Amino acid sequence: MDIAATAALGGLQQAESQVNAIASKIAVSGGSSATDSSDSVDLSSQAVALIQAREDFSANIGTLKVVDEMQKSLFDLLG
Repeated sequence: MDIAATAALGGLQQAESQVNAIASKIAVSGGSSATDSSDSVDLSSQAVALIQAREDFSANIGTLKVVDEMQKSLFDLLG
């Protein structure tokens, strides 16, 4: 069970890193001029990436909940 929890925590950290990277890209694009297309950010692709990061986060939280429930059941059995 510790392996699953460790993997889920790693997944949460990865999702957080993705969100931070996307936020940085969006923030930087907000300061660039509209005529400079070399630094422009495709907001639709960034929105899709944010949705994916949210789903990754949700899946990892679900894994942690299952691990917690399994540990509670195990402790109840051991009594």
